Amino acid sequence: RKANATNVHVNQQRTCHKTPGKMTEELKPGQKFPTPTPGMGDRVFYETLLRQRPDSEMAQEWCIAYGVLEDEEAAKLFKTIAKRKKSGKSSGSTPTPVKKKSSASGSKKKKTKIIDDVGYDAGMQSGGAEGIGVAAL
Repeated sequence: RKANATNVHVNQQRTCHKTPGKMTEELKPGQKFPTPTPGMGDRVFYETLLRQRPDSEMAQEWCIAYGVLEDEEAAKLFKTIAKRKKSGKSSGSTPTPVKKKSSASGSKKKKTKIIDDVGYDAGMQSGGAEGIGVAAL
């Protein structure tokens, strides 16, 4: 009889994943994915962004989802994110409408003058002795 590939046990806000042959550590509050190594590009980017702009929702959510913060800081930030999502105050959730300028403002469009290629001489004509393959003897 084969065991299920992944057994998941949920305890309030903490999750513990059991995989065949090994048990992983307990996850931090709000963590959904395994913690990446310290040198991984995404981790470096989001940790740096969170240090530089602590109000960045994108950085906060990534750091919580991947469990890169300390337990106390993660728990505090997780509560903040949960509160923000519950109230629906995410700044990136809805695009801001763009106002269009009215055409009745009286401004005229500028016409561009197109030079006719046939009537314009750019001075790039070749003479009889300037052809390709003509060798000086």
